[in-house]
Amino acid sequence: MQQQDELTGLPLISRRKFIGGLAAVAGLSIMPTSSFASIPKPKAGVLAKPARFLAFDNLHTGETTKLIYWEKGRYIKGALREINHILRDHRTNEVSRIDPTLLDVLFVLHNKLGSRSAFQVISGYRSPKSNAMLHEHSGGVAKRSMHVEGKAIDIRLQDARLINVRNAALAMNSGGVGYYPESQFVHIDTGRVRRW
Repeated sequence: MQQQDELTGLPLISRRKFIGGLAAVAGLSIMPTSSFASIPKPKAGVLAKPARFLAFDNLHTGETTKLIYWEKGRYIKGALREINHILRDHRTNEVSRIDPTLLDVLFVLHNKLGSRSAFQVISGYRSPKSNAMLHEHSGGVAKRSMHVEGKAIDIRLQDARLINVRNAALAMNSGGVGYYPESQFVHIDTGRVRRW
């Protein structure tokens, strides 16, 4: 039986596979951050497109969605409700509002990486109860996590190397970026700019 990560509950990859993956991306991991542009101003670049869409694959619930969440200069309420639902706390089934700025960060990140995959979601919204439980059992979970505010997400993409997701997110300079190669995800939030 494959071991699971304590924090995410997802299967761990073997040390051999992990080291092999690191060797394969060694050249890419030193890619200069200037290769990625900062998050554009609303009237320029990626965010100026007539529609913004996202796709999510929640690894805990098995639910998937692909939708346009912004069009004709405004957010689409029904799409935001659907995103709030798919990114809910899978432990308590509690739904909360996800920060639309976080969605825009993900949209830009997806475009910068040229990805065609859905974001695989390890953790979206976390209820205070779930966050307290995770904080108690892991040093990697902040007591005042931005997940509780709907301003953070832990993700990966099937068609993008994890180190490239991290580097692109860092280069955007749009919030916090945490890198968890052992658990195979990148944390992204809309708080102050910081990295770990």
